[in-house]
Amino acid sequence: MFEKPSWSVKSLFESDKSSAAMPAITQKQLHHLLRLSALPLPASEVQEAKMIKDLKSQLKFVQAIQQVDTEDVEPLQSIRDETKEAEMENEITVRTLQKDIDKEEVVGRRGRIRRRTDVPAAATDKRMKDWDPLAQAPKKLGRLFVVDTAKD
Repeated sequence: MFEKPSWSVKSLFESDKSSAAMPAITQKQLHHLLRLSALPLPASEVQEAKMIKDLKSQLKFVQAIQQVDTEDVEPLQSIRDETKEAEMENEITVRTLQKDIDKEEVVGRRGRIRRRTDVPAAATDKRMKDWDPLAQAPKKLGRLFVVDTAKD
């Protein structure tokens, strides 16, 4: 089916034989369209001729699009992968956000959330899980370390 292209970009460009099928765009029609669009009128005849040529080209493109057979084509809902696998991959859960949640802390009286930048990216690394912050403390009391004050 797709071995040979069914059209080319060159077919959309203005040619002598294709311009015969296009209805002529008059100066009056161009000025009417420009007023409807709240655009300024052309300053010169050269600019007006270029606008008419551009408008003819745009109309030819629209006609080419209208001639495309869309009989068995389903309407496009969105430009993204809508398969089940893609939906599961793109689903946002607490587990997928856990690394970012671990970098947040609540600060201040109003409980604002601040993202810490000093947290290593691999906070769930085995070394971090096995790390014992009390290992170097000289005195411990359960899960707390004891600080001796020298009051004599």
